Amino acid sequence: MMASLLRRDKKSTAAHLKAELNRPDNSAGLRQLQELLDCLLNLERPAGDSEALEWCRCLLAGGDGFEEFCKTVRSYDNATLCGLVWTANFVAYRCRTCGISPCMSLCAECFNNGDHTGHDFNMFRSQAGGACDCGDSNVMRESGFCKRHRSKTGANVPLVPKELLTMSEMILPRFIISIIQYLRDGYMEPERDLQKVLQQLEPQISFLEELTKMGGAMRTVLTKVLTNQQTYLELSVGQEENLNSTKNYEKYLSALKSSGLASAEDKTIHEPSAPSALCSLGATANEDQLESSKEEDQDGSRVGKRKRVKLSGSTKDLTIMGVLKHKCFLEELLFWTIKYEFPQKMVTFLLNMLPDQEYKIAFTKTFVQHYAFIMKTLMKSHESDTMSNRIVHISVQLFSNEELARHVTEECRLLEIMVTVLLYMMEGCLIKSDIQDEDNNHHVVVNCGEALLKNNTYWPLVSDFINILSHQSVAKKFLENHSLLMSWMGFVSSFQGMNLNKRELNEHVEFESQTYYAAFAAELEACAQPMWGLLTHCKVKETQEYTKTMLRFCLEALQMWFDAINFVDEPTANQVTFHLPLHRYYAMFLSKAVKCQGLDLDSLLPDQEVLMKIMVHPLQIQANLSEIHSNMWVRNGLQIKGQAMTYVQSHFCNSMIDPDIYLLQVCASRLDPDYFISSVFERFKVVDLLTMASQHQNSLLDTEHERPMLEGALTFLVILLSLRIHLGMTDDEILRSEMVSQLCMNDRTHSSLLDLISFQQILLTFNPNPKSGIVPGSYSFETMLSAVADFKAPVFEPGGSMQQGMYTPKAEVWEREFDPIMVILRTVYRRDVQSAMDRYTAFLKQSGKFSGSPWPPYKERTPLHTCYRGLTRLLHCKTLHIVLFTLLYKISMDHVNMSEHILCMVLYLIELGLDNAPQDEFEEEEPNIDENCHDSWFPGTNLISNLHHVINYVRVRVPETAPEVKKETPASTSTDSSTFAQNSGTAQIFSLVAERRRKFQEIINRSSGEANQAVRPKSSSTKWNPLSSTPQLTTVILEVRESILSLLIKLHHKLSSKQNSFYPPWLESLEAFGRLDLAKYAHGDGITAIERILTKAAFRSRQNKRSIQEICRKISPPVPPKKTSPADKKVMDKEERRQKARERQQKLLAEFASRQKSFMETAMDVESPEADIAMDLGSSEQQNAEILYDCVICGQSGPSTDDRPAGLVVLLQASSVLGHRCKSSEPKKLPTSDEEHIYPEDTCGAASDVRLAMLQRFFKDSSCLQSISIGWEGGVYVQTCGHTLHIDCHKSYMESLRNDQVLQGFSVDKGEFTCPLCRQFANSVLPCHPGKGVARVPWQGQNNKSLVTLVKEVGEFQEQPGSYPVNPRDPSETNLSKEMESVIKDIKNTTQKKYMDYSKSFGSPDNDFLFMYSVARTNLELELVHRGGDLCCGGASAAAKRSCMNHLFHVLAMHMRLYSIDSAYNPWTRLTQSSEDERPEVPILFRDVPSLLLIFVLTMPQPLHKEHFTCIVKVLYTVQYIQAIASLSVKFSAEERIAWETSGALKKLASNSERSWEVLLSHVISELWKCKCFYEVANNETSVISSCIWSPQSIEYALQQYCLPFLRITSLLQHHLFGDDLPSCLSEDEFSVLANCLGLLPSNLQLSNQLNSAYCLEWSVSAIEVISQWCSEMRAFSEANAEHASLLVNDPHWSAPHLLLLPENYNTIFQYYHRKPCTVCNKVPKDPALCLVCGTFVCLKGLCCKQQSYCECVLHSQHCGAATGIFLLINASVIIIIRGYRFCLWGSVYLDAHGEEDRDLRRGKPLYLCKERYKVLEQQWVSHTFDHISKRWGPHYNGL
Repeated sequence: MMASLLRRDKKSTAAHLKAELNRPDNSAGLRQLQELLDCLLNLERPAGDSEALEWCRCLLAGGDGFEEFCKTVRSYDNATLCGLVWTANFVAYRCRTCGISPCMSLCAECFNNGDHTGHDFNMFRSQAGGACDCGDSNVMRESGFCKRHRSKTGANVPLVPKELLTMSEMILPRFIISIIQYLRDGYMEPERDLQKVLQQLEPQISFLEELTKMGGAMRTVLTKVLTNQQTYLELSVGQEENLNSTKNYEKYLSALKSSGLASAEDKTIHEPSAPSALCSLGATANEDQLESSKEEDQDGSRVGKRKRVKLSGSTKDLTIMGVLKHKCFLEELLFWTIKYEFPQKMVTFLLNMLPDQEYKIAFTKTFVQHYAFIMKTLMKSHESDTMSNRIVHISVQLFSNEELARHVTEECRLLEIMVTVLLYMMEGCLIKSDIQDEDNNHHVVVNCGEALLKNNTYWPLVSDFINILSHQSVAKKFLENHSLLMSWMGFVSSFQGMNLNKRELNEHVEFESQTYYAAFAAELEACAQPMWGLLTHCKVKETQEYTKTMLRFCLEALQMWFDAINFVDEPTANQVTFHLPLHRYYAMFLSKAVKCQGLDLDSLLPDQEVLMKIMVHPLQIQANLSEIHSNMWVRNGLQIKGQAMTYVQSHFCNSMIDPDIYLLQVCASRLDPDYFISSVFERFKVVDLLTMASQHQNSLLDTEHERPMLEGALTFLVILLSLRIHLGMTDDEILRSEMVSQLCMNDRTHSSLLDLISFQQILLTFNPNPKSGIVPGSYSFETMLSAVADFKAPVFEPGGSMQQGMYTPKAEVWEREFDPIMVILRTVYRRDVQSAMDRYTAFLKQSGKFSGSPWPPYKERTPLHTCYRGLTRLLHCKTLHIVLFTLLYKISMDHVNMSEHILCMVLYLIELGLDNAPQDEFEEEEPNIDENCHDSWFPGTNLISNLHHVINYVRVRVPETAPEVKKETPASTSTDSSTFAQNSGTAQIFSLVAERRRKFQEIINRSSGEANQAVRPKSSSTKWNPLSSTPQLTTVILEVRESILSLLIKLHHKLSSKQNSFYPPWLESLEAFGRLDLAKYAHGDGITAIERILTKAAFRSRQNKRSIQEICRKISPPVPPKKTSPADKKVMDKEERRQKARERQQKLLAEFASRQKSFMETAMDVESPEADIAMDLGSSEQQNAEILYDCVICGQSGPSTDDRPAGLVVLLQASSVLGHRCKSSEPKKLPTSDEEHIYPEDTCGAASDVRLAMLQRFFKDSSCLQSISIGWEGGVYVQTCGHTLHIDCHKSYMESLRNDQVLQGFSVDKGEFTCPLCRQFANSVLPCHPGKGVARVPWQGQNNKSLVTLVKEVGEFQEQPGSYPVNPRDPSETNLSKEMESVIKDIKNTTQKKYMDYSKSFGSPDNDFLFMYSVARTNLELELVHRGGDLCCGGASAAAKRSCMNHLFHVLAMHMRLYSIDSAYNPWTRLTQSSEDERPEVPILFRDVPSLLLIFVLTMPQPLHKEHFTCIVKVLYTVQYIQAIASLSVKFSAEERIAWETSGALKKLASNSERSWEVLLSHVISELWKCKCFYEVANNETSVISSCIWSPQSIEYALQQYCLPFLRITSLLQHHLFGDDLPSCLSEDEFSVLANCLGLLPSNLQLSNQLNSAYCLEWSVSAIEVISQWCSEMRAFSEANAEHASLLVNDPHWSAPHLLLLPENYNTIFQYYHRKPCTVCNKVPKDPALCLVCGTFVCLKGLCCKQQSYCECVLHSQHCGAATGIFLLINASVIIIIRGYRFCLWGSVYLDAHGEEDRDLRRGKPLYLCKERYKVLEQQWVSHTFDHISKRWGPHYNGL
């Protein structure tokens, strides 16, 4: 039976079985089907059996065709979701306006069919893959759905007929189990070649994927099959009698055993009774575990000197860690998907099923069930990156849906699983921490050198965790679960103190570890981002309890960490870790509790001893930052600087330095201020420096480190007291402050500003109210940006480089909001601070507010939140006042290691103290001095009262060698004295600090009941006692008699270099005091700052005002002159010399800048040919004097001679620009749909090729090659920078370049170089012809000879040999002629052979002849294009510096004279004589007249006389004019021709008939009408015959327009040969002006607008006879070839060349071309590109289209642009230029709304055409200046 079924036709068998199964009693059908499937889906068959697959297709279709079946099933599709699944590199869209989940994405079709106008969206290239969310209201708002998914399609779909899918329900379970069985078998093979198994199964998996695309009906069937437990039970085990099935099942069970995390080994090692108290946080290990790990160390698992540690097994949840059990196909299918490391096809199939809601829930539960197994497989994988992407591809589809995430959290314990899995994952790389007490440290920390962290293997799991925490309902469950919180804090603890750095004190570290990358990434991704996710749900009062709980667990975790590392109060010296996530969690939750939830800070803080511990490590980081920047850690290598920079970098600062500073601010507000201040200076190791003695000893710092460390300490204090980010600023204020600080450093683009402002990033990443669909802060960002910055549109610099759209601070921002402290906090590089100050200085000078060198401005601060008012106590403590007094004294006495920055920070702190007075009102009376106070420095703590307190004597400890020791009396203490003072009541200032700290500690100890006496005395004695016990120190009493106010006034005198410089009017006038305006002190230098502080001090206190008055009224003795010791005098002289040298340098620089500017204006303006034209060196030069050339190499000036010729530096380029000209002035449009096309047949190049081919078909080759010009495509363009050099100097220069080892951007072997003077790119030297300048003689003086005489002379000259040697091998050949031959070779080598060889016979000299005069034509035509297509603008004289045409003509003429023209074939004869010779030559009226002009001029002996040139022009004008008439007659209707023929015939007898166009037109019509077919053929081939009636005026206009191109070329040629100026004129006068310049107008005729073009005609023979001859030639051709065109040129005009017209929106181009198949290989290119010249679509770097080792772009550039190509890269939006063997990135012509490029479309924002940029690109193409303007060229090796 089975055999017969298999032999039958598949369709009929399927139909038979379907009929059997649809019967009421279908048992027979079932049996037959099962037997058939047993045979087809047998394990013995090969895995990819196509026969079995074909059977399955037919069976599913039930007798119908499979395609028809698919169509039928799709008609019952009830799905309302798109669900399109894509893989990596797919282009999708994300609309943040419509999105509820930040992961929402749309396919291009759904996006384009939805309405997202004005939305915040971007296009992106998928990294890991994804699926379209259109139609899913859980992920996006319905208003963003596309038209197809907006209508609920499911409601209108009819029910699926039962019989349609009966076969599917029967067959698919067997089909799926067969795939599973193959997967079981394949995995257990000895080789385990997974890819091979997957490759074999690809057809089957693809078939499943195909089924999912049939729509909702088929997906419903698949869901039933995949989730049916009964069917799985029946089929999974297999039949007992089938040995293969049994073995297969056993393999599956074997694989399943290894799926659990708690392996048998784990159970034996970790006893259940192991203590879990320490391990519950996952961050510590007990002694037994450390002991047991020693055995592992011996087995090679040691990492450096650190021990690897495992956690206790008791923490593992056995339900999560246990072996998996499968109940349905879906579960096992996912299991094997994981085992096989997520093959793409399987992932796509599983995701394609997601639109089915029942499946989605079942699959999500299955995914969660396998989560631990996923982690285990990921850790073992060798392709963890690929696998990570595939995991996220799936998980992001599941966990982005809040309802589903909440469901699996409740039912499947998702949160517990995730946290446990993360803990387990990190367990494998834990090591013993070395921080603090290395011997007694029980803390374990992750090892950043492990692959798990280095490769970011944890990323997908952490990403999932962050994703589910973004859902409020899930986050609340997490925050309510205390055991989960404890586990999570344990996870965070494992990162606390990681990547510990130990300072190298002796030798440089041998190997610089780069593990810090992994450490920073791990803290940001695994700790900080989940923290921010949780914080978004703790922003309202209702969630206070969650915040309190988190703070409690943070404190517990911190306390446990302190205990584990055995920390008491002193950090270990010379070690630092930048990673304190526990501190930062505590800080940020504390900030939110106070700011958003209104909780009382004191109720959340621990006791003071814990606070003292908490502050130590963040403070240590701040001190170490200063040490690193002071180069104290230089032996640790560059990586330590990298860590310091990353710590403050924009992506990290919000999660690192900001929480650290905030935590220190909290500690400072609650701890004793004296204790805190002394701790700061102690940590920064500058305690010993803070003495008033002139000399001191510092056991901790080298002398060169003292100043930067003191600056660091003071700057830190200023930041601590100024920063308000978490102390009261609103979100908008923070955003404004961040924005201003970034803009002040540099002008910024919009995208870089978004990237740099970390505050904004947090808002963008975590949306507290996702249902709103509006990103918080995004609107305020734009509003804020417009409030603080002005937009600078994209500009072009003179060198050609392009700037992007930038934002620059508004003037009022510089004036009121520039905050140098915020800038210091946010700078990664120190140079950015200087940049901000330079810009601030420039603003002040520009606005006239201050002209000197300003100091950083003081900025008033936002008021402190009430909870943090205690922070101001730091400003009002004696310790700080003593430090400030000491530093002011030291600065006033010019002590070493003091700086302007130190003074600036000291003044800043004083001003902060004045602005933040203590809360209790200040009293004028002096407070009583505390009897118990051990010092007599200051009477109280209030800075305002301490300012005027005078300190008389200070006792200091100094070395015996100090100058203070030699003083016998303290009487000589003047301002220039070098004595330093300490307090007279104590040994020195900081013994007081130490005493104060000890005393404070005793109070803490008494209150807590713990003394810790063994540790603290030790720490303090080691820090302070050596200074007092050092034998060489002695005590000296200094007389000071100063107060802070008096020191400030002295500093004012010192800074202003004037005695009594401070005496403001308010000291005497109460009225002036009342009108006091502090605003005038806002900007200025140190003098201004001191004045502002003194004014504020007087304003705050009457006593201060009185003190200032007393000090100022004292008659100070004049400042004693400085000692004039030889050393001092030497220093002074040195300073004077330096000052003078600086002045000289400035003068020289200014002069050089002026010269450079003028040079740039005259010589370097490569971009604007228009400017070249206007250049005129003045008529004062004697044109007839011998021309002298300046050699830019040797500097000598002299004439060019035959023996030592000079040459022009030139660049030779092949050009096809002229060939791309069209008749239409409108540029061609780039096609963006299949209906649009570009036709290249109408270009100048194509028309020229067609015309030449036609001529060669009918006429003799040599005659054809003299009748046209080539060079429209592949012509050689010659341009120069205008500089000259001796050719022998050039050869030496080239030799030196060849020997130069420096990498150059050009090829010396190809003759390339840069001009030695202006560095412009060049590749040849054009020899300058020796001789005198040509005399400029006006035409009027040359009427001596008649035209007939001149015509005869010209004919004779053409038959004479030239002045150059005809034989190249002539022994008399000179150096000049050799160089001329050489440059001709260069010109020929510049272009390709195909652009030179147009002759039918190979190697014909006619080819060479044609090429030479075409080079001249190309250069003239291009100059005309550069001038705008006409000569209305006029031009400079022939001596214009940048012109090389004259020299080029000499070279070309020399070469062309080598080819003598046979007199029998000389066109001159046919133009000037009547003859009846019948030769197959091109008729005169078919010839190109400008080509004839160049042939005649270049074959005449040089130098050419002006009268002969004019003669040639006059003769050729007659030809051009008759051509114009003939062409015009073709356009007439028959009736018009009869009318004009008749009217002209009547005027033939007039005296001036030869100068009447009517007569000539009549004669031409009558002559051509003799051939009946001429006008018929011409009319048929003329595309449009003018329907207008031709009036005399319109005919005259048409004739002038036809002749204008010839007149323009001729005028340009005359301009270059003879130096005639081109007068400017209006466009309507151009014909008459040019005719006059060329001498065509009779002398008795006045110029007028109504000039008749025929007046310019002058005939050397009878006009009627010559015209009859010319017409007869045309007639003869037409009669012989009646069916062909007349070959008359209808219109010689060509419009200016243009690049293609591009669409406004880049998306139009991208959507059409990025998936468009290549026309050559029919594949979608990986890197598609478009030629912007002709619109050809090419593969960039595509090997598929490679021809003879040339890739397609290079090939096309040779074909389209003669080796110049301009390509738009579709996937990158940038343009590349190919020039010969080199290429460069030009930039982009598409910019976003903020004027920025988006290279590689990374941001994906909408891009719009920047017309200015595109115009610049076009202009550079037309003017051939890519080589000069683009600087970054590189070789492409034919690989583009």
